[in-house]
Amino acid sequence: MIRISLIGAILLAAAGFAASPASANDVRIEQYGWQNSAGGVQNGWRNRVRVYQEGQFNSATGQQYGSHNLSAIGQQGAGNYGATYQYGNRNVAGIGQFGSGHTAVLTQDGNGNVAAGVQVGHGCAADVNQGGSGNVAAFVQACP
Repeated sequence: MIRISLIGAILLAAAGFAASPASANDVRIEQYGWQNSAGGVQNGWRNRVRVYQEGQFNSATGQQYGSHNLSAIGQQGAGNYGATYQYGNRNVAGIGQFGSGHTAVLTQDGNGNVAAGVQVGHGCAADVNQGGSGNVAAFVQACP
């Protein structure tokens, strides 16, 4: 009887674990203004996407595949576009844009990559691509 109860408890726990939603992934989006858009894809576990946009016509995309990824995009102004694409484990990306007409795309592939950015003014463009592991990149731009 104890054996049947133990097997039943194990099967019940396994069924509960398999039926639980993918709640380990986390997405938070705050948008103020009008005609802002944000979207993303998460495949894996313990991935986090943070988007903050204030202004109008801003667009943000975060895509993560793997585990323990963090993507943060913050935009203030008009007509800004920010995107992060991450593959592998423990990647970190960040975009901060202030002003208008900025474009920033951060792409990472591998393990332990870090990328950052800040763009201030009008019409800045940044494109960071990393492959492998243990990479670090940072950019700061002030455009007229």
